[in-house]
Amino acid sequence: MIIGVTGKYAAGKDAVAEILQKMNFRHVSFSDLLREELKKRGEDITRQKLIDIGNELRHDFGADVLAAQALQKVEDGENFVFTSIRNPAEVKLLQNRKDFLLANVTAADKVRLERLKKRNREQDPKTIQQLREKEAQENSNDPAAQQLDAVAKIAKAVLRNDSSLEVLQEKVEKLVADWMFKLQDARPDWDHYFMNIAQQVKMRCNCMSAKKGAIVVKDKMILSTGYNGSPKGITHCTTGSCPRCTARHLGKIKSGVFSEPCICCHAEENAIVQAAYNGTSTKGAVIYTTFTPCTSCAKMIINAGLKEVIALVTYPDDIGTKLLKEAGIRLRVLK
Repeated sequence: MIIGVTGKYAAGKDAVAEILQKMNFRHVSFSDLLREELKKRGEDITRQKLIDIGNELRHDFGADVLAAQALQKVEDGENFVFTSIRNPAEVKLLQNRKDFLLANVTAADKVRLERLKKRNREQDPKTIQQLREKEAQENSNDPAAQQLDAVAKIAKAVLRNDSSLEVLQEKVEKLVADWMFKLQDARPDWDHYFMNIAQQVKMRCNCMSAKKGAIVVKDKMILSTGYNGSPKGITHCTTGSCPRCTARHLGKIKSGVFSEPCICCHAEENAIVQAAYNGTSTKGAVIYTTFTPCTSCAKMIINAGLKEVIALVTYPDDIGTKLLKEAGIRLRVLK
């Protein structure tokens, strides 16, 4: 999971990040990304320069540039905390992930001012008026600039930090406990799981026609796979061995015309033949194919005893579709 942390001056963003780090979250600060950029340029690091360089990068490379850089540091299976999120576009990009949560850390103005006084940094505001003026600099109508208030409104969780560090820790631990299971990626259903595999299988295609893939499945187990291309041991279509494909790409025949012989096997054909080659029965199995079957493949599907065809794209062959229907084989096209 990724927890994004936003909030105003001295609200406790860093404290939340430190607590999460102790809980084995890895910390990525957008401000640190800006500090790295300033170091590359040999410039001094001040709060104003951080604001300026951030606005510059957003104008030049898109308002979500820092979020994109931060996501490059994410590793699968690890938890991360992102801090210094200051633009709604950054949040929008991060929200494309199902495992992202934005939390807004809040505290009363008086409490935040007292923290700033104790911190006693030279550039920190000394009055509530100065505090509000400073924060106004980080709220712009420019879509590529800092918009702290707009970011805070998007947050799905609020951490009120007016009390002790111990209380804040309890709140952070509860936040993680409440959200850790909600933020898990949803698993694909079986149909889309197997179709995604068929989509990968088709990438092995060595035919110059459209790439197609198929897998035969029984009891949620893959029996065989197939893609369109030349038979085993035969020179690939993509190097000129198929007269029909070569003629079609030279413009001598149109797609769908079979006046020239085609040496390529179809994806469904290969999947069924591979099962037979390995002595695996396809009776009662399901075939997932990236295109609905042509007439020839429909005939093979019928005689191979398959009970269902699940496809992704409709191939313009009404005869094949009618054969499947007459044989009592269910045909579904996934949405």
